[in-house]
Amino acid sequence: MASLLRWDPVKEFDDLARRFTPFVLRNPEARIEERQARKTVEWAPSVDISEEEGAYLVKAELPEVQKEAVKVVIENGVLTISGERNRNIEKTGVRYHRVEREYGAFLRSFTLPDDADPKKISANMKDGVLTVRIEKLAEAKPLAVEINVE
Repeated sequence: MASLLRWDPVKEFDDLARRFTPFVLRNPEARIEERQARKTVEWAPSVDISEEEGAYLVKAELPEVQKEAVKVVIENGVLTISGERNRNIEKTGVRYHRVEREYGAFLRSFTLPDDADPKKISANMKDGVLTVRIEKLAEAKPLAVEINVE
């Protein structure tokens, strides 16, 4: 059985107002800081984060990014991947009809879980994919003590 919903225009305006309120109420200084941040970080690569038995894996898609242009840092429990993809449009005689790929500086930061070992990290880049492996801390195995009940 199909049910009909009544359209409530007031509810639609309430939803619209709720969505735009944060943008309207921000202070002007915050907007200036956001614009400056957008200028320095122009795009963000897609990232997959997975977990296996003894480690966490972070895979970032970085096509046409040289491994020398990528920086991987762990500081205060935060993994940061940054770098830059340069646009090579200096070829003469080439006319671009559409450019959709993003270029420029990028930065991604992720908070590490408590059991991640920041001292055991490795990174490699192959076929435009950066793989960062963060080993887990060795678990302290619970001590089992048998107690005889008298």
